[in-house]
Amino acid sequence: MKRVLLAISLVALLGGLAACGSSSSSTTNNSDTQTVTLGYFPNINHVPAMVAKAEGFYQEQLGENVSIEYKTFPDGASFMTALKTGEIEAGLVGPGPAMNNYTTGTDVKILAGGSTGGTVILAREDSGIETLEDIKGKTFITPRVGCTHNVQFETYMKENGITSERIGGTMVHSTGKPAQYQAMFESGKVDVAVAPEPWASVLAQEANANVIVSSDEVSFGQTLPASVLVSSGELVENNPDLIQKIIDSHKQAITFINNNPEEAKEITIQDIKEETGQELSKQVIDGAWENIGFTYELNADEVQAFGDSSYDLKFLKEKPDFTDLIDTQFIK
Repeated sequence: MKRVLLAISLVALLGGLAACGSSSSSTTNNSDTQTVTLGYFPNINHVPAMVAKAEGFYQEQLGENVSIEYKTFPDGASFMTALKTGEIEAGLVGPGPAMNNYTTGTDVKILAGGSTGGTVILAREDSGIETLEDIKGKTFITPRVGCTHNVQFETYMKENGITSERIGGTMVHSTGKPAQYQAMFESGKVDVAVAPEPWASVLAQEANANVIVSSDEVSFGQTLPASVLVSSGELVENNPDLIQKIIDSHKQAITFINNNPEEAKEITIQDIKEETGQELSKQVIDGAWENIGFTYELNADEVQAFGDSSYDLKFLKEKPDFTDLIDTQFIK
């Protein structure tokens, strides 16, 4: 029933919301409320969505006749499924899942950057790992196969002569939710975590994990957008006014974060607690914040270079061309 209602609301949006903010907006029936559902992950790379939600930026831009709903996801695969099925209209996701799905025919557009950095490689305290060479034959964990963090890690390791079993090497790959990495370290199930913030800081501060590769050393660590705002090409074409309002809200949130970091941190702590049940300390958030930058700017060349690396690592079957994936008209 929910999917049916979402589908109906999307049709209504395409027909009715195109007039929002225009001279014809008065023709909208004030008793009719449409729904826009936005997605994000409960980690620090997705703080712009948390801030826009808490500060009411989406509601402010879209107007009182639009009901804003939010849905969180543990990984990019589930986010992209929701986008494809119309469960969400837009949201923040890592560039890896957006690229991977685009190459298999998914109707997706990358519209803006969200954050940079935040991927840290850590070793379990008693794993015996002190250098990259020690990772040979060990088990590493990422949120999903071929996700942004996975590609960053394997690109870096391959540049240093070490690869995973998937492409003929010795490293063993496991996947799991970042919020559960600490428990996996404590159980000894994994040796190395490719962790997005704030979970990297949780491991370092609360599990005494050793940082092997910092966020500014790992491949694409400072140049690749760690999260991007995406929507469907269909919605971009049929309702650019709606997309512009979503992007404007996103830009408001990023400006707020950079101007009010302490308030943004409090919002982050509360949102992650609500979505994961885990209350992170201010110390953890402070540590994670040092590894993250927030910007809506988008470097298309860097996204293409990341895609080429995904192909080189055999996450993609064909060398990609992302010319039509990226659409920056709404952030100019």
